[in-house]
Amino acid sequence: MLSGCSSDDDDPNVAESPAPTAGETTTPTPDATPEPSAVDPASVKANELAAIPVMMYHQVKAEVCSACVYDQTPAEFKAELARMHKAGFVPITVAQMVAGEIDVPAGKHPVVLTFDDSSASQIQIDADGNPTPDSAVGVLEAFAKENPDFRAMGSFYVNDTSFNDPKALPWLVEHGYEVGVHTVTHANLKQSSDTTVQKEIANNIAAIKAQAPDAKVNTIALPFGISPSNPQLLRSGEFEGKSYTLDAALLVGSNPAKSVFDADFDPYKIARIRSGPKNKPVETDSTYWLDLFDQGKWAAYTSDGDPTKISFPSTSTKKVGSKWADKANPYEPAGEGSGSSSSPSPSATASTPPSSSPEETPAATPTSTS
Repeated sequence: MLSGCSSDDDDPNVAESPAPTAGETTTPTPDATPEPSAVDPASVKANELAAIPVMMYHQVKAEVCSACVYDQTPAEFKAELARMHKAGFVPITVAQMVAGEIDVPAGKHPVVLTFDDSSASQIQIDADGNPTPDSAVGVLEAFAKENPDFRAMGSFYVNDTSFNDPKALPWLVEHGYEVGVHTVTHANLKQSSDTTVQKEIANNIAAIKAQAPDAKVNTIALPFGISPSNPQLLRSGEFEGKSYTLDAALLVGSNPAKSVFDADFDPYKIARIRSGPKNKPVETDSTYWLDLFDQGKWAAYTSDGDPTKISFPSTSTKKVGSKWADKANPYEPAGEGSGSSSSPSPSATASTPPSSSPEETPAATPTSTS
């Protein structure tokens, strides 16, 4: 499941002690420092073929209109972070997920926090060079400071406005947040020519790089969740000498995403869960899915704590993708309740969005875009 950014502190390796210098006394140590014992995946019910929630946020502001189904107040956003933290979720970025770099502690669940449209409510930099406390990033940074096991990490998908603050993009990149494509004009790519699709993507990346040269831009959040008629243009393209390559594309969706290690995972059709006001939740939004998770009605990706292995119950009906086959680590579940065969949704009806296919579905209302 939501996604700030700055630190990875999960490396379990024990560093060797340096040799003492002349005249220095040391406490006697054993001949060799044992490696920390590996966690038995069965003991934490590891399931790295299960679903990953990719949360989709828009504005975080003090007043939310009744039709703004993608927006939250700072208090609501903080409360949702607290709920995910309590449930054992740890943020990663889209780029990390797609690359299979899912390094979270054993027994914990990765969640991706994504933010569309680069609105001013997401981040503004104050006179001291810090995000304003009432912005989305400000709330996330403060929450992570209070709860160090919940990383300030996320993926921001920007349009040409770039938060209306020239300091925002450089700050995000400097502090480890992912920045991705959302097109220059928030274009409906299916209604655009091949040339326009490439122009929207290539110029968007060029604008990001102009403000933040160190940004690594390799994922896109599709405006309205709609793919171009030529899906190859999501992978690579070129406009006026500016070429690009993208590794993943995000839909609007209404359900958790498949695990990147699942043989059925498609990096260019990654589902997301909408997150909006808590006083008026919409169908299949974050409240809906977190409620079902708390009730044990869908299985989230559960880490074995070892990024070099992909652990899952041997009884799972899911298959590891061929790209990851050498890391597959099936294990015998310890009794019942391993969640080995749980699907990302409680039932066929519960997982079906109330409208048509998410990649073909514009935003729910004309005043709220994705």
